Amino acid sequence: MKVAFCTQDMKRVDAHFGWAKNIAIYEVSADDAHFAEAIQFDGDLEEDGNEDKLAPKLEAIKDCAILYVAAIGGSGAARVVANKIHPIKVQEPEAIDAILLKLQGVLKGTPPPWLRKVLEKGQEKTFDFDEDEVEQNA
Repeated sequence: MKVAFCTQDMKRVDAHFGWAKNIAIYEVSADDAHFAEAIQFDGDLEEDGNEDKLAPKLEAIKDCAILYVAAIGGSGAARVVANKIHPIKVQEPEAIDAILLKLQGVLKGTPPPWLRKVLEKGQEKTFDFDEDEVEQNA
């Protein structure tokens, strides 16, 4: 699964979602975690109420299952969740490497229900229908 980290220094989760200069994206599994890409943002990122600054960030993380942030506003959080991405707020700046190790430890064990649901993101869902139930109007 892909995991995004809001970061100013590319080493720690230390940025507000709307104000982040960088979003680092990693591919994470129970056995491996590796850097996938970094997306950089510029312009007036600190302008509160400027919803336009969120659109490129949401586009950048659209394939991610989890987003780690130092902070996130209500509107940003709602838009992240609407895109089926689980936001996680760190209490203080935390090293991305340490978070990756913790996440892998959880994945190796029994992930909590919210994480099991997140792991399903991007997996194709299959439905079994009886032939009788398909389009009765034909």
